[in-house]
Amino acid sequence: MKKTIKKIAAGLLAVSLAAALTACGGSGNKETTAAAGESGNKKVLKVAMECSYAPYNWTQSTDENGAVPISGGSDYAYGYDVMMAKKIADELGYELEIVKLDWDSLVPAVQSGKVDCVIAGQSITSERLQSVDFTDPYYFATIVTLVKNGSKYENAKSVADLSGATATSQINTIWYDNCLPQIPQGNIMPAMESAPAMLVSLSTGRSDVVVTDKPTGQAALMAYPDFKLLDFSGTEGEFQVSDEDINIGVSLKKGNAELKDSINGVLSKMTKDDFNKMMEEAISVQPLSK
Repeated sequence: MKKTIKKIAAGLLAVSLAAALTACGGSGNKETTAAAGESGNKKVLKVAMECSYAPYNWTQSTDENGAVPISGGSDYAYGYDVMMAKKIADELGYELEIVKLDWDSLVPAVQSGKVDCVIAGQSITSERLQSVDFTDPYYFATIVTLVKNGSKYENAKSVADLSGATATSQINTIWYDNCLPQIPQGNIMPAMESAPAMLVSLSTGRSDVVVTDKPTGQAALMAYPDFKLLDFSGTEGEFQVSDEDINIGVSLKKGNAELKDSINGVLSKMTKDDFNKMMEEAISVQPLSK
């Protein structure tokens, strides 16, 4: 939001600070964050993500397919989250800046005002809602299991069939916190720091099972052709998850109602089919697909 600075005195020149206080840093009481800024005459929206979580987001060396430069570096970011960030920024009239952060740094970055929002495949969990606000969902993810072809679990038809498996997933995700404990007699390994790390764990045989969401699983199959994706959803043997576990949203600083409402306005024009088509496009152009 732009605020007009009142004239200080009749004899002084009127001063206008265009977009010094922006919607991306605004809150319900019009406060701003340090992240808000301008690029020329256009407001800047700082969006954080890992840039290593294909097909949601990844790092590449060129601007192919419309990738966006990563702040402070020479590489570019692309993927579903970048596509969504570009759409939001374009419709709201912002310049887009992508900030690359580790997964565990995303929420603190929003809280501190280092960035305006996070678009990084975050589930809208009650735990996260204690720290940040979320928009409406911008994707609805299905929970799946990855195993290796030829393993004792390759023909599993339910969570129960994974009994005794050594399993892991990414740290601070519903996959690790909510789903893995549902495996009977499961040997739960320490959580992995990133999605690539959990896939390496499965590939090297350190774990028998990795639980993730379907887009991540589909992307993994391109890099690891010896993986097999198991989808128990819609059956009696599926993982028991709530809507908050599979609904993915944009996180913002608590009280930033103006930006939240603006982003929701963009998302309200899209359907689940729109989301799915965009995700299919992201999967088709991710580096691992070539």
